[in-house]
Amino acid sequence: MAEELHRPDDEFVEQGEDLEKRSAAARLFDVRRVIGGLFVVYGVIVTLLGLFDSGTDLEKAQGVRINLWMGLSMLVLGGLFLLWQWWRPTRVPSAEELRSAGDRPAEH
Repeated sequence: MAEELHRPDDEFVEQGEDLEKRSAAARLFDVRRVIGGLFVVYGVIVTLLGLFDSGTDLEKAQGVRINLWMGLSMLVLGGLFLLWQWWRPTRVPSAEELRSAGDRPAEH
């Protein structure tokens, strides 16, 4: 039974598991997700502030609900970042691609 656990192709299994872990980490820390999430959160806050602007705030902005418009634009921008991440997910290079890239000189 112990022999079954240490098959000759375990190296490939380990490489596959390593690639899956790196791919999950790359997707988790994709900058588009962070930026989009922050814009959505701040957009919700600013939109809510814009919905409940007082009369003095409107007078300061010459009658324009600037918080509402900026909050909505932040929501749109954050949504676009999140959609971009969904449409074009991060692709982590395979171990072979990394090895071959290490053999080549850096392109300028």
